[in-house]
Amino acid sequence: MKEHIMASPFPGMDPFIESQLWEDFHGDVIPIIRALIVPQVRPRYTVSIERSVFLAHNDGLTVPQSYQVTQKFLALRTRDDDRVVTVIELLSPTNKDDKGGQAQYLAKRASYQQTLTNIVEIDLLRGGRRLPTKESLPEYDYHAFVMRSADHPHAAVYSWSLKQRLPVIPIPLEPDELDAVIDLQQAFNQTYERGGYDYTLDYRREVSPSLDATERRWVAECLESVGFSGSER
Repeated sequence: MKEHIMASPFPGMDPFIESQLWEDFHGDVIPIIRALIVPQVRPRYTVSIERSVFLAHNDGLTVPQSYQVTQKFLALRTRDDDRVVTVIELLSPTNKDDKGGQAQYLAKRASYQQTLTNIVEIDLLRGGRRLPTKESLPEYDYHAFVMRSADHPHAAVYSWSLKQRLPVIPIPLEPDELDAVIDLQQAFNQTYERGGYDYTLDYRREVSPSLDATERRWVAECLESVGFSGSER
């Protein structure tokens, strides 16, 4: 008998993903975002999945260790001359650590800025060190930054809480063209359903990073509303 596929019990980002299935989620949501963008930009632009390599550090028991982390991102290129117009980065824990990974990512971002590339950064992680900004960010759980080539180093900031739907954000192209858009909630929903997260996530575990008492109650209410209880899935 075919098992019913359940949607996420949360209206926006699922807070259990961050500590349990982040690497899996990161790898799967990138091609889904590409599939949402391609119909909007074809045939003028190609949208390719590319990879960056970062050196991460781990404090071992006796000797600190370094290891490579490969991270996917999207590049929108003009089809006629293969010129990168926009990059879309989904931040990872490595991008938000204070042991070298963030510095490496900021150096990568600076290289984009030197070539007048549009930059879209999406931060769906509650944990880690936020990327530095001149002005303080709003007190929300998640943020997205849209940096247009003509406005560097300024960025439009989109912020939302754990309890809110993920937003629709613009994807800038050439200055004289209309933006494409990403519905982040749609991308999340498709990733959640295709990955079978309704049964692969362990909703009995504590959320990490931890939540305050009000947020824990809200999470419990969301789970109970779809039939999950404290000890049963």
